[in-house]
Amino acid sequence: MTGNPLTGNPLTGKQATGRHAPHSFSVVVTRSTKRKRSVGAHLVGNTLKLAIPSWMNATEEAHWVEVMGGRFSRKMSTDRIDLVERAAALARRFDLATPDEIRWSDDMTTRWGSCTPATSTIRISSRIASFPDWVIDYVIVHELVHLRVPGHGPAFWRAVQRYPKAERAIGFLVAKSGEPD
Repeated sequence: MTGNPLTGNPLTGKQATGRHAPHSFSVVVTRSTKRKRSVGAHLVGNTLKLAIPSWMNATEEAHWVEVMGGRFSRKMSTDRIDLVERAAALARRFDLATPDEIRWSDDMTTRWGSCTPATSTIRISSRIASFPDWVIDYVIVHELVHLRVPGHGPAFWRAVQRYPKAERAIGFLVAKSGEPD
């Protein structure tokens, strides 16, 4: 039996490489007869160890390598940014309110960020953690403005446009919104 060249196959010892594994870690896949439906993953050093049910075919295996690799890449990217510190600095710089809470969110799939003014809480999608810092700053500023200005009316956009790279960041996000995760 030959291994899938995109994933680690314990029978051949191959590691995930190439365009389907753009992560900063290698991936080793093991097949388990004990696993019936779930997929497990954990990072050990620079190796993502993925355990999948033995019945999965190569296409399903490749899918889970991409899904779990993406999740772990995003998690690694979120660690590089202290959102509380970043939001406080941006709030000072652009005379905006500081949230009571700001955090990364792994379950946001249709929005880049969200703000709940009633609780002064901001969530930022972990999908943007690997984006350039100026784009992340724009998303934070956008949500900080919502702490004072509801909706997306003229007053809101005037406040957002104080961020010098707002238009450029919006263009970047519009381009990314058409790309798969």
